[in-house]
Amino acid sequence: MGRLARTSLFENAASALTAMWGQKLRSFLTLLGIMAGVATVILMVSFVAGFNNVITEQFTQFGTQLVQFQKFEPRFGPQGPSEEQRNRRDLTIEDADALKRLVPAAAAVSPERYNFLRTPRVMAGDREANAPVVFGGAPDYMQANVHWVDDGRFFTEADLKHAAQVAVIGTDVAETLFPFKDPIGETIRIDGRAFSVIGVFERKASFLGGGNNSHVAIPITAFDVLFPEVKNGGGDTIHIATVPRTPELYDALIEQGTAVLRARRQLKPNQENDFAVFTSQGQLDNFRQITGGVAAAMIVIAGIALLVGGVGVMNIMLVNVTERTREIGLRKAIGATDGDIATQFLAEAVTLTAVGGALGIAIGIGLALVVKAALDFPVSTPLWSVALGLGVSTSVGLLFGMWPALKAARLDPIEALRYE
Repeated sequence: MGRLARTSLFENAASALTAMWGQKLRSFLTLLGIMAGVATVILMVSFVAGFNNVITEQFTQFGTQLVQFQKFEPRFGPQGPSEEQRNRRDLTIEDADALKRLVPAAAAVSPERYNFLRTPRVMAGDREANAPVVFGGAPDYMQANVHWVDDGRFFTEADLKHAAQVAVIGTDVAETLFPFKDPIGETIRIDGRAFSVIGVFERKASFLGGGNNSHVAIPITAFDVLFPEVKNGGGDTIHIATVPRTPELYDALIEQGTAVLRARRQLKPNQENDFAVFTSQGQLDNFRQITGGVAAAMIVIAGIALLVGGVGVMNIMLVNVTERTREIGLRKAIGATDGDIATQFLAEAVTLTAVGGALGIAIGIGLALVVKAALDFPVSTPLWSVALGLGVSTSVGLLFGMWPALKAARLDPIEALRYE
């Protein structure tokens, strides 16, 4: 772009800004649609990007290579499993043993059972843990779930074999029950049964409002003695968490584990699995699809606002052409070409929508920060979304300013000079 062209462009932009300032109310009303559309885009991108960042971070903490075999299919919302899923056979500790023996791709196999029938009482002296999650696990639990002991130790095979009354507790439980001393070696009571604390889990960030800092882990054999009603089908069935030896064996782990369980359950080749395979990567993809769908719906709404804003810009530019007909005729009389006139009005339309886009970006970022401060909701505004907002707003000006610019360029100079 030559110096003359750049000068002309700046002059046209300055002329547009001067005209906007002279008609502030009309310009503001014209830009409302542009501002609303761009602000919506920025706001939704900020929410979706922030939420996806948190989800990705949390899934990374809980293990992106997790492959979990379980009775019920993963689900969202309050609805329970279907009748077909409820009629499936439970997975067993023997299934976990078979996976450990027969799946060479597995680095860890962790059978786990949780007491979701009720919340057991976990106490130390007069102190009681707040909403503890008591579960039965096996020595491979830490590796399979990327949930390590920070102090003390975890279960051993001997603890599992002898149903030892030992426990590993989360940091929230430790701080509540033993605020002034080291919990290792102390005794807790789970529904009145004494367990010796042998370890404390590392603290982990919460996941969707919850976390595992309130977990109390005991050997699964001791769990089945303490809560026989859960083992006998009254609560959540056992699930088996596994991880591959290397990331490259992730798909092999799923295939080998599925084959072992199908063989143990004597399923024919034409029969579907009567168990579910939960993968953290699959759940991460599901979350992203959900947030992507919400974002797409909001972008459609933003597109409608931008369309309305674009029509408003076209109308005000057509009014400008009418009001400045004599000016156009005069410029043509002293040598301005059709291209000069079209460029002038097109530059004014683009400047108008660019200002609207900038204001929309500021409003969108401001609202996102307000929501973040008020609700502690994760937001993240990537730079590309700001560029997208400006690009879309200027494109709207270019598209909807084209017809007024062409109309202005095609005016006959003699008729324009006679216009009253």
